[in-house]
Amino acid sequence: MSDKQHLFAVILAGGGGTRLWPKSRNLTPKQFLKLTGKDTMVQVAGARVTQVVPWERVIVVTNKLYIDEIKKQLPQVPDDNIIAEPEKRDTALAMLVGTLYAKSKDPDAVIMNGASDHVIVDEKEFIHVMQVALQIAAEQQYLVTVGITPTRPETGFGYIKIGDSLRKIDRSLSVFRVESFTEKPNKATAQAFLSTGKYFWNAKMYVWSAHTLTEAFKKYMPEMYKLTEKLPKLDSKKFHEALVDIYKKAESISIDYAISERADNLVLIPGDFGVGVNDMIVIDTDEILLIVPKDRSQDVKKAVERLKEEGKKEYL
Repeated sequence: MSDKQHLFAVILAGGGGTRLWPKSRNLTPKQFLKLTGKDTMVQVAGARVTQVVPWERVIVVTNKLYIDEIKKQLPQVPDDNIIAEPEKRDTALAMLVGTLYAKSKDPDAVIMNGASDHVIVDEKEFIHVMQVALQIAAEQQYLVTVGITPTRPETGFGYIKIGDSLRKIDRSLSVFRVESFTEKPNKATAQAFLSTGKYFWNAKMYVWSAHTLTEAFKKYMPEMYKLTEKLPKLDSKKFHEALVDIYKKAESISIDYAISERADNLVLIPGDFGVGVNDMIVIDTDEILLIVPKDRSQDVKKAVERLKEEGKKEYL
């Protein structure tokens, strides 16, 4: 897009990491683990979004327990841009607060949102899709979601059904109107979805302008909007202080239920980033958690060689 100065990124890094227990626990959730290389997942997420947005416009929304760890792992993020959630309130409030913080810095802010624990193999495609999504969100009052093309009848994901194509961006990308959401269907339903070619996995990656999201909350979540409407007018110190009272009163609800499933201005851009976790080998020990695709099991040897080179004999 032509004007990049209004772009921000919000990284959600507040999860407790129950899926990878016992390696990932409340005090060491998976975003702080090195599951995909030499960097932790939150460090990888930071490096990824800063190919689109500069560090000074990266905002991290995390649990108050993890503030010091975030500062340690992402020293490039300004301290004021790390938002401590006093209590867990799910993704609607987290994304709204992150957006309103961006709005407090720039009323014309356009924000890309993503989790700190996404595994994205094709970063080049991710950057391309995000740049397109940011452009659309900046130009028109759309809430933009990224849908992953399903590769199997997965029952653990939410599905988004697309309607008409609104705009063709290039040979590989189109923008579609969203028709409906379905949360975690059974296998037969998921198989039927795949056969239509009109369903995508819900990646929970959203892009919107601060103005468009604020208007959506005003319309669909008026109580949450009223609780937070003063935030964009506050300086950083008062912004952070105000969260304690807001979080005590706010409802716990996901962004999908709060906004996405109700909004009439939601559009989808397909994204194929290589996020599939099918056919994986998982080896969990007291000291080591190994996760590797079956077709790359030979890479375990490389990992062992690297541990030798780095002198980490306690893992060998």
